[in-house]
Amino acid sequence: MTSTTLPMLETYPQPINLDRQKLAATIDALNACSQACTACGDACLSEDMVAELTKCIRTNLDCADICATTARVLSRHTGYDANISRALLEACIVACKSCGDECAGHADMHQHCRICAEACRACEQACRDLLATIA
Repeated sequence: MTSTTLPMLETYPQPINLDRQKLAATIDALNACSQACTACGDACLSEDMVAELTKCIRTNLDCADICATTARVLSRHTGYDANISRALLEACIVACKSCGDECAGHADMHQHCRICAEACRACEQACRDLLATIA
């Protein structure tokens, strides 16, 4: 399925202070990471060793929430405030790094953690790339 993010951004009637393609790629990465983290946290809850995955589940849930919120805020441009976008992207970078590191530690045992760690790394990089363009 093709993302509707860029086509929606292209319909925005006013100028957007960010590169629309980079913005769309970041929003898509944020949504993908949020989904991966939600699914990974749920999969961790189904593992026999769930008690050993408590920190992983927590970082999954935190990262999913932060990414989803950031994607929603970055999708709105009326009354845009670069300070808010910058702060959310910085929070996302921290959350994605933390979750990616935690999941990477379980990646040899749990395929869902490997996939989640990859999504976190991709999202972290997308957020860094977009953050670098914000004046």
